[in-house]
Amino acid sequence: MFPIQRPRRLRQTANLRRMVQENLLTVNDLIYPLFAVPGTSVAKEVTSMPGVYQLSVDKIVEEAKEVYDLGIPSIILFGIPDSKDDDATGAWHDCGIVQKAASAVKEAVPDLVVIADTCLCEYTGHGHCGYLEVGDLTGRVLNDPTLELLKKTAVSQAKAGADIIAPSGMMDGFVQAIRQGLDEAGFQDTPILSYAAKYASAYYGPFRDAAESAPQFGDRRTYQMDPANGREALKEVELDIAEGADMLMVKPALAYMDIIWRVKEITQLPVAAYNVSGEYSMVKAAALNGWVDEQKIVLETLTAFKRSGADLILTYHAKDAARWLKD
Repeated sequence: MFPIQRPRRLRQTANLRRMVQENLLTVNDLIYPLFAVPGTSVAKEVTSMPGVYQLSVDKIVEEAKEVYDLGIPSIILFGIPDSKDDDATGAWHDCGIVQKAASAVKEAVPDLVVIADTCLCEYTGHGHCGYLEVGDLTGRVLNDPTLELLKKTAVSQAKAGADIIAPSGMMDGFVQAIRQGLDEAGFQDTPILSYAAKYASAYYGPFRDAAESAPQFGDRRTYQMDPANGREALKEVELDIAEGADMLMVKPALAYMDIIWRVKEITQLPVAAYNVSGEYSMVKAAALNGWVDEQKIVLETLTAFKRSGADLILTYHAKDAARWLKD
């Protein structure tokens, strides 16, 4: 009780505050997303995501070198193919854009950890994450046939050099199917980072510009989670752990820090938070208008993800954050 208890005693100086700081954000926590497109010397800025680009493989390699030099340990690759079809061929073909980018990065920067986003929405003409019933206009994906596509995609990405497979389609049983496929193909040591709790969120809008993956009809609410639900996320996490997930993802992050905390409480596995495109774009827009201090708000937000329990943070701010942390 006051005046005996005075919490401000431990806030008197910068070094004292540093000594009692509970959570520490470091460059080791960061994963940088990159968008690979066909062509050469392509660097097309995403209008809704200032500072983020669609990059050809040669430019992806340049970015990967810069990321590695900044001390960021990992990138995650998303692909935009030159053509799309109902079988999502560009996702699992050995000459797919993510496969090409993964191979090129591993050759140029072998110590950089390459994560492959294992989803199908960028590769289907309808923009949904798997097979649909013929004539379906609601976006209800056929679960079990889609598992075979995801299995093929994961194996091809691992063959191309991806260090980690990150399935994001929220199909029931997708971790088990991918684990089986990887093991049968000789990739028993390739970990799976499961998008275990992925919500049907409005925060994904700018990403769909970057990945050219917006659904052409319907929505993704039959497979992505209802933002109102929390217990369901824990159920999804428990199922993915039982199926063999090595790491778990909560997406989005900013409005779901309670979910990150609850997931961390029930598992010893590493937990990742995806600081998604809408979260990034809101900060960028406010910073460009002079409404917020970008550096301070980004580092505060990323530290908050750590405080909520995240071990890893996928963020488009990664390069800037690495420079700020170094300074």
